[in-house]
Amino acid sequence: MLLEGVPASSGIQIGTALLFHREDFDVPTYTIDESEIEKEIKKFESALIQTRKELEEIQSKIQKEMSSIHAGIFSAHILLLEDPMFVDEVKKEITISKLNSAAAVKNVVQNIIDQFSTMDNEYLRGREADIRDVVSRLIQNILGKEKIDLSSLKKEVIVISHDLSPSDTALMNKDKVIGFATDVGSKTSHTAIMARALEIPAVVGLGKITSYVKTGDLVIIDGNRGRVLINPDGEVYEEYLIEQSKFQEFEQSLSMLKDMPAVTLDGTHIELACNIEVPEELSSIQKYGAKGIGLYRTEYIFIRKRTELPSEEEQYESYKEAVEKVAPEAVIIRTLDLGGDKFASSLGIPADVGSMMGLRAIRLCLQYPFIFMPQLRAILRASAYGNAKIMFPMISRVEELRLAKVMLDQAKSELEYEGLPFDPNIEIGTMIEVPSAVVTADILAKECDFFSIGTNDLIQYTLAVHRVNEEIAHLYEPLNPAILRLIKQVIDIAHENGIWVGICGEMASDPLVVPLLIGMGVDELSMSPIAVPEVKKIIRSLTVEEAQKITQVAMSFSTANEIESYVYSEAMERFPDVLMWIDHRLH
Repeated sequence: MLLEGVPASSGIQIGTALLFHREDFDVPTYTIDESEIEKEIKKFESALIQTRKELEEIQSKIQKEMSSIHAGIFSAHILLLEDPMFVDEVKKEITISKLNSAAAVKNVVQNIIDQFSTMDNEYLRGREADIRDVVSRLIQNILGKEKIDLSSLKKEVIVISHDLSPSDTALMNKDKVIGFATDVGSKTSHTAIMARALEIPAVVGLGKITSYVKTGDLVIIDGNRGRVLINPDGEVYEEYLIEQSKFQEFEQSLSMLKDMPAVTLDGTHIELACNIEVPEELSSIQKYGAKGIGLYRTEYIFIRKRTELPSEEEQYESYKEAVEKVAPEAVIIRTLDLGGDKFASSLGIPADVGSMMGLRAIRLCLQYPFIFMPQLRAILRASAYGNAKIMFPMISRVEELRLAKVMLDQAKSELEYEGLPFDPNIEIGTMIEVPSAVVTADILAKECDFFSIGTNDLIQYTLAVHRVNEEIAHLYEPLNPAILRLIKQVIDIAHENGIWVGICGEMASDPLVVPLLIGMGVDELSMSPIAVPEVKKIIRSLTVEEAQKITQVAMSFSTANEIESYVYSEAMERFPDVLMWIDHRLH
């Protein structure tokens, strides 16, 4: 049987399945007497202490075995347990609703999860599983239930589960788990993140794989193409043994490109940079042979502080670490790109549930200087230690960019008065993510030093398609003629005005799109560190003249399907070894 899902972590693995069911349990719900309220609150508080202790032990284990960034996942879990709003809401539910403590926790957390499920950001929606994990542990401690885990594995297995929580992956015997496959999940889910960190194949979002697999079945995980084969016949098994060997050889060949420049066959250099969220990811830049950071997402610093804003000093230390470690290469720091609803509970900002079209990113920052100014000051202070650049997200009109620059100048004046060092000539970039920014790119170009095209949002806003909506996901087309024309228009205008332009969305690492971007004249591509070797190989496999011809022909077609078929055929002639490990979308 063949099942297809989301390829979450590359690689091919063949092994024995272990069907892992986390224990499902019903949370008893009943009313309590007035005299029992204090007892239930104490039971809740005791479970909080126990759960925190368990999470700290798991965090310590992860810190030693993997890295601080993955251990940091559990910092967020602990913060939930310490969140005064969460604790107070549970106590209020126990006191006012007279509910038993386990049921009170369940009700309060469901409200939090409902908020996460409406968020537009796929990464933030993926944190719903993290919340469920920590709350499940908390409720089990309230109820005194025994927990099960994957720590006692004796032989190599491929874990098949409905989902894997952070605790599941943290406690498993990592020498024995050689692959994951789950019913649910996305590329940004915790299971996918951990699989990539462990560098083992994973396929998520398979629907009902747990209904088809039993422990002991022979399973093949194809993390390149998002496929899982259950009990394959002998012929298919032998084919995949060969495939596995070929892929290992391919990965080895990519590793040899690490220290080679990203230069086309006719000598044109394309800057390859990385998208990162926290300084702990910096080691990946060097590991995969990238040059600098094309997108430093600053949201994590704010998200992890659930009840208060991060201080200027905290932000400064994070940005400074990145700038110092990457110097002399550039670090492009994007200012906060979150919606007002993320701050509503703790800061008294009116919630704006329609954050994609509402109070988010630069709009939020301009409206609330007490959020924006400390970040601008922190970025400027970090710029004294290397090559930092600043980038403003979701610019939809030139007035926003001009006002952001005024506030940046104000921050500069403050630092100068205080005698704090900074780069007075720090470059300013504008993210091009909405159609209005494309149409007025000639105006915006005169106000900044570079453009960075955020293709993920640009596609969604232009085509009116939310890519996580399963019913219309097929309409999310990176190769739609409208999208390619918009990107080409922005690149041309940027160059006409003497500024450079980069791409920091997923299109920057798509093997079928990279030749088109080169043909359009893009100067920089920024992506996940692990994607750098493949893109570097593509760049080194063709000339700019060839890329321009491919782009010219591709843009003469009327549909995304026609463009994709053509580009696929051209790419197969130049770098077939890259394409053989991905699914052709039309297949």
